[in-house]
Amino acid sequence: MVEGWRNGFREATNSKPLFVTIYATVIIGVLVSSFYVFSAVYSPTNGSTSWLSSPPLSSNTLSLPSLRLCILLLWQMFNSFLLCHVFVAAGRIHKLSQENATSQSLPVALPPPPPEEEAQGKSSLGKIWVSPPKDKKMPPLEAFKLTKELFGERVKDNVIIVTFGNYAFMDFILTWVKHLTDLDLSNILVGAMDTKLLEALYWKGVPVFDMGSHMSTVDVGWGSPTFHKMGREKVILIDSVLPFGYELLMCDTDMVWLKNPLPYLARYPDADLVTVHSSFSWTLKVSGAYNIGIFHWRPTESAKKLAKEWKDILIADDKVWDQNGFNEIVRRQLGPSVDGDSGLFYAYDGNLKVGILPASIFCSGHTYFVQAMYQQLRLEPYALHTTFQYAGTEGKRHRLREGMVFFDPPEYYDAPGGFISFKPSIPKSMLLDGNHTIESHFTLVNHQMKQIRSALAIASLLNRTLVMPPIWCRLDRLWFGHPGTLEGSMTRQPFICPLDHVFEVNIMLKEMPEEEFGPGIGIREYSFLDNPSLPKQVKESWLDVQLCQGCEASNITSSSGALKFPKRSNEDTFKAIFSSFNDVKVIKFSSVEDAFTGFSDKTPGHIYYDMYWDEKPGWKPVPPQTPEEDHPPL
Repeated sequence: MVEGWRNGFREATNSKPLFVTIYATVIIGVLVSSFYVFSAVYSPTNGSTSWLSSPPLSSNTLSLPSLRLCILLLWQMFNSFLLCHVFVAAGRIHKLSQENATSQSLPVALPPPPPEEEAQGKSSLGKIWVSPPKDKKMPPLEAFKLTKELFGERVKDNVIIVTFGNYAFMDFILTWVKHLTDLDLSNILVGAMDTKLLEALYWKGVPVFDMGSHMSTVDVGWGSPTFHKMGREKVILIDSVLPFGYELLMCDTDMVWLKNPLPYLARYPDADLVTVHSSFSWTLKVSGAYNIGIFHWRPTESAKKLAKEWKDILIADDKVWDQNGFNEIVRRQLGPSVDGDSGLFYAYDGNLKVGILPASIFCSGHTYFVQAMYQQLRLEPYALHTTFQYAGTEGKRHRLREGMVFFDPPEYYDAPGGFISFKPSIPKSMLLDGNHTIESHFTLVNHQMKQIRSALAIASLLNRTLVMPPIWCRLDRLWFGHPGTLEGSMTRQPFICPLDHVFEVNIMLKEMPEEEFGPGIGIREYSFLDNPSLPKQVKESWLDVQLCQGCEASNITSSSGALKFPKRSNEDTFKAIFSSFNDVKVIKFSSVEDAFTGFSDKTPGHIYYDMYWDEKPGWKPVPPQTPEEDHPPL
C-alpha cells in the first residue's frame, strides 16, 4: 500500500503540473474527510451542534452519528479509489505524451487541409481570384498540362467541378466561376481550348488547365464543324479524367450554379452517372433525350466503359453530335429500376446506374425562363442552363442578364449617354380576353413592338441606351409545330417571354457599318434597373417624364422632380428639351404611345424589289409612305 502511494507520487512529480494539481486536490479532500470522520466519532452527545445532540433512534436502527460515519467512510474510500484512478490515468497520459514526443518524425495520417489552404493550391494553380504578382513570369505551357496531379490540387472530397471553352466564352466562364466561389466552392477547374484564354484566366487567378485543343478564339457558332469538334474535346476530357479516380461534375459554360449541387448529388451514392433531361415537364422521365450540359460522373468501371465508347464513336465519325451520340448508346437499354427508392435505373449495357435530376430545380432555358417552374412550385433552383433559345451566344448572354445572374464589368451598368426606359401600355383585354390563338398572340406582341419601335427612335435621338421592357406573349416559341404551349409544361398564358422569342437579339447586338446602317442603338435587358450591380450614381440620377396632351414643351420640372412633355413631339423638340438633362443617367417615360412623330431627315429609306413591277401600272421606285405599306409587295 505504501509502495503504491510512493509510486503514485513519483509518477505525479514526473508528470505535468496539471496532474500535480489534481493529485494535491484529491489528497486534501481525503485528509479533510478523515478529520471530519474522527470529529464525528469523538464529539460529545451534548455538543452545541443540534443534529449531533439528537436522541438515539430505536435499537434496530443505526444512530445518526453512526450513519454519518458510514457515509463519510464511504466517501473516504471513494476518494481513495478516485486517487488511484487519477494516478493510473496520469501515468497513461504521461506515457502517451512521451510516445508522441518521440514519434513526431514518423509519418502519420493528418487531417485534410482547411478550405483556405486547399484553395491556395500549388504550382500553376494559385488561390482563386488572386492574380499572380505582375513581376512574376507565367509558367510554361507544360505546367498546365492535364494530369492527375494537377487535378489533385483542386479536388475536395474526391470531387472536381469542370467546365471548358475558348476565349469567345471568357465572360461566361468568369460568370460560372464567380457563382461557384460565391457558394464557397473551390474544387473547380477550367479547361482552356486556346492559349489566349489560358493566359487570361491565369492572370485573373482562375484555376485553368490546357486541353491542347488549339481551338479558334472566336465564337464558332452552333452546329458548325468547329462546334462539333468542341463536343468531341469534351468527351475526350471526360474519358481522360475518369481514370484519375475522381468524381467529375462536368458543366457547359452557358450554365450557372445558383446553389451548391454537391449535397444534392450525394443523394445518389450508388449512381454511376447523374444527368438532366431535355424535357419540358417537371416529372422525372427515364425515356426521352438527355442533356449533357450538366452531368455528374463517378469513376466506376461502368462509367469509364461508357465514356470510352462514347469517345470512340465521336472520333470515328466527326458528323455525330456529341449529345446524340450519348443518347444513342445510353438508351440501348433503359431499365429496370435499380430499386424502389433511389430513383436510379439501369441503362447502356444493363450495368450502368443512372439518375435524373429534376427539371424544376436543375432548370433548362424553358423551365426557367418560359415556365418559371421553380417559382410556381416555390422551389429554389440549383442550376440554370440556357437551352431552348433562339439567338445564339448573344441570346444566351441576354437571358442570363434577364435573370440577373450574369456578371458584367462595371461599365456595362453605366453606359455613356445614359439610359431611357418606359412603362409599356397594354390593355387588359389584349392580355386576358378571348382564346389564346395566333391572332390574339400577334395582336398583343405587335402592340408592344410598336411602342418599342418608338422607344428605339427616341433612344437614337438622345444617344441613349434603351432598357427594353418585359414582353408579354400568349403563345410559346419553338422550332416545331405546337398548340401554343407544350403538353406537360407548366407555362401560364400570358407569360413574360424572353426577348429572343420576339427579337433577333444576335442581329440587334451585331455591330454594323454606321455609314450604311446608321448609328447603333444600345439595349439592356428588362431587369437591368433592378439589378443589384447597378451603381449608386445611376440609381440616384433619375428623371420621370410624363406625357401630356396640349401642354407646352419646357425643361422645367415640377416640385416632385417630374417633367411634363407634350405628346406627338418632333425630333427638334426632343433634342431641345432633353439636352438640358444630358447629365441625368436614367430618363423614364410614363409611356411612349404617340410620343414621337418621326425624324426630320427624310432620306429615301429602303425600297423593295418587285418581280411584277411591269404588271402594275404607274409603278415607281418609291419607299413606303405609311406603316401599312412597309412590307414586301404581294
